[in-house]
Amino acid sequence: MSRDKNARALAQQKKVRRQWITFLRMCRYGVSNFSRNAWLTVAATAVMVITLLIIFVTVAAQNVLTHTMSQISSNVDMSIYLKGDTPDSEANKIADHLRGLSNVTKVTYSNANQNRKDFAEQNKNDPNTLGALGVATNQFFGTLRISLRDINDTSELDAFIKNDASIKKYIDSRHKPSFAGPRRDAIKSIASATNFAQKFGIAASIIFVGISSLIVFNTIRMAIFNRREEIDMMKLIGADKSFIRGPFVVEAIVYGVVAGVIAALLGIVTLKIAEPKLSEYGVAIQPTIDFLTTYSPFLVLSMVVLGAFVGAVSSLFATQRHLKI
Repeated sequence: MSRDKNARALAQQKKVRRQWITFLRMCRYGVSNFSRNAWLTVAATAVMVITLLIIFVTVAAQNVLTHTMSQISSNVDMSIYLKGDTPDSEANKIADHLRGLSNVTKVTYSNANQNRKDFAEQNKNDPNTLGALGVATNQFFGTLRISLRDINDTSELDAFIKNDASIKKYIDSRHKPSFAGPRRDAIKSIASATNFAQKFGIAASIIFVGISSLIVFNTIRMAIFNRREEIDMMKLIGADKSFIRGPFVVEAIVYGVVAGVIAALLGIVTLKIAEPKLSEYGVAIQPTIDFLTTYSPFLVLSMVVLGAFVGAVSSLFATQRHLKI
């Protein structure tokens, strides 16, 4: 009984050893194929690099656009104007009420005197404007500046102005709130552009992953065509299906690994080169560059994994369809 048990254990060890040797041979043949046919290797790797770089740029551009829209949103003038004679104590009470709204993140107040001083400082070189400051009818107003979590949602502010008793007495009827006038359309356009950028980035990434899969699929099909005599010979000597298919899968994974490293490095370098020019136009690219530089090892690893995955899946489909084994 023990002899049979030992025999089964020995047979299992031999089986595992054979499988391990087969796996190492497939890896060796796959790496050898990668370096054996130079033109096919360069072409496949270059196409994979371009595809991964497009995916990288698409995701990075979506992130840059989101940061830019967020920066623009933070500078959008969400203001409520109070009468010039509004006591600071009452204005601060109104500000406290605004801070209690769920969509409000920040509220600052500048009274009429402060606004007058700021205006005079900005126009100190214009004698006509400074002269107008002395006219009694040219009265300044207090300003409540408000930051929102969602600039597209001003419903709470609309309801506050209509229903809150504390503000009705002091709001300046000559100046509508910035979010209730013509600027409302501009605010909505900014929010819509941000949402569109996020959805477009996701859709574009999915599309380019599909494109890269088709490219690798055709590349592996070309490799199979070029090595058809070798494959026929392996079939004749009774090689397993997995052993014939394995080197092509390994080869495609190597394409993805090499392309992932190159694409990640090229992507970071491209963003850094573009940063000065884009910053001149107000594009918030620096936060994305800082993030990618800080986490560059994880970026390279992600690109390598993505490339290897796309290569492996595409090669499996290609070998399944065109090896005919």
